[in-house]
Amino acid sequence: MEKNRNYFIAIALSVLIVLAWQFLYMNPRIEAQRKAEEAMQAQQAAQQSQQTQTSGQTADTPASTASGTLPGSSQATATASREEALAKSTRVLIDTKSLSGSINLTGARFDDLKLKGYRETVDPQSPIITLFNPADTHDGYFAELGYVPDATSGTLPGPTTTWTVASGDKLTETTPVTLSYTNEKGVAFTRTIAIDDRYMFTVTDKITNAGSDPVTLASYGRVTRYNKPTTPSIYVLHEGFIGVLGEQGLNETKYSAVEEAPVTPPKATGGWLGITDKYWAAAIIPPQTTAYETRFSHFTDGQPRYQADFKDDATTLSAGQSAEVKNLVFAGAKEVPVIDRYEAEYSIPRFDRMIDWGWFYFITKPMFKMMDFFYRYFGNFGIAILITTIVVKGLFFPLASKQYASMANMKKVQPKMEELKAKFGDDRMGLQKAMMELYKQEKINPVAGCWPILLQIPVFFALYKVIYITIEMRHAPFFGWIQDLSAPDPTTVFNLFGLLPYDVPHFLHLGVWPLIMGVTMWLQMRMNPTPPDPTQAMLFNWMPVIFTFMLGSFPAGLVIYWAWNNTLSILQQSLIMKRHGVKIELIDNIRGLFRRKPATTK
Repeated sequence: MEKNRNYFIAIALSVLIVLAWQFLYMNPRIEAQRKAEEAMQAQQAAQQSQQTQTSGQTADTPASTASGTLPGSSQATATASREEALAKSTRVLIDTKSLSGSINLTGARFDDLKLKGYRETVDPQSPIITLFNPADTHDGYFAELGYVPDATSGTLPGPTTTWTVASGDKLTETTPVTLSYTNEKGVAFTRTIAIDDRYMFTVTDKITNAGSDPVTLASYGRVTRYNKPTTPSIYVLHEGFIGVLGEQGLNETKYSAVEEAPVTPPKATGGWLGITDKYWAAAIIPPQTTAYETRFSHFTDGQPRYQADFKDDATTLSAGQSAEVKNLVFAGAKEVPVIDRYEAEYSIPRFDRMIDWGWFYFITKPMFKMMDFFYRYFGNFGIAILITTIVVKGLFFPLASKQYASMANMKKVQPKMEELKAKFGDDRMGLQKAMMELYKQEKINPVAGCWPILLQIPVFFALYKVIYITIEMRHAPFFGWIQDLSAPDPTTVFNLFGLLPYDVPHFLHLGVWPLIMGVTMWLQMRMNPTPPDPTQAMLFNWMPVIFTFMLGSFPAGLVIYWAWNNTLSILQQSLIMKRHGVKIELIDNIRGLFRRKPATTK
């Protein structure tokens, strides 16, 4: 239908973009990730069977500087269970409202941490999330702070240093722990570790040179993990190395990049660095006034491991001189209010970018703030999504009004357009020129219907980001069978929504909400007559079916948003068309589908 050509072209382009992204990029990417995970697991199993256990100490990082080399141990293939690894080392307990675990006194390492507020599944009896694991386990993941020595300094605190508890037997929100260590040259280290009510550790080292000679040292910090996330990564989410490194700004480096070669950004002053998952992260915030070197690496000597580390510029302490070094260590859930609070409270540059708000940051984060506001008022993120949709529709109402008004005007001049088609016949150039003159006379903008659709695409993807990446959506229930808005609708029509006792393949998960979305989309499209052009008509008829299957695997919150948005669009279009005196053709178009078409005569 000529009057709706631009409208359907815009829809077609949107569909093609989404389908191409899903089937040509996402599906091969997920399959490649799965195969890579299988290959890596096979490689690790082969290494485990071939390598012998070694305890010799070598450098984790071969890059040397004037101050020496960042220390560490080449980790033999880890085989101990978590319980065995915890039992064989002396520890100080951690017990706060949000965290439980312990600090390993060997290296003063954070390598045992669980998140009390989060469970592995929606089942309230499932285990709580484990973030950090000891280095002796297959899933090793830890954070460590220490010092790089030179020839004058003697042995400085590092991975193998045994610290002594000076005060405090348990780390809580109100009771810090103090550790001490003195080396063979009389350099004394007093480390005070404090924790707030959420996920930020404050590590303050007081260093006193009680010897007779000056010593030179440089502090370092590292976050090390053995395994990548088990769930395949997708384009809309960054998982891997992350940091804001001084004036260089945000740095997001993928695991695959460091597997090829270490990434060594230029020296920076201020910022932070670490490793991020979808919902959890570990990061170190070094002193903000001291320049430091950064590196993101992958090691394959012994136990394969990924490491984000920094080393600051060396300083010299004269005999009798003291100094203080203060680092922050974040380890926990990426809760938006908590992350924002830390950014403001500790003046951490762009700490909020630890959450992957994406290219449409300026849309995505405000949208979350709005949804979070409604959630705090109504106590249900599903309701918050519905109300947010109403607000978004309200913001776009002027554009939508122009769109539907243009469509209404196009319907009014339909008889004149038919006359022009009959007049010009196959003269397409003449017809186009005459139609443009008609648009000008009637003050119709033929592309007015495209802009609202195109402008809402960034909003749609921003909402997708909010639902997919924010931990607030994780395991957030709606009503009935939707117990996790960030996961797909768990029902499927192919086992009668759970009535039949068998599971169906993932690609056949076509739940109740995707079906509701498909019906609302079909009704919305029936607000306009089926176009006579065969290609446009085919797109018109099959688009709801395609989107229904495609959204079957999308987060339920997004599908609920789309179904509700379609419903509001139907009401909105009906109101505007009625105001312009144009007949609403929904009922007639539906009836037309079931009328018997007249037989064609030869």
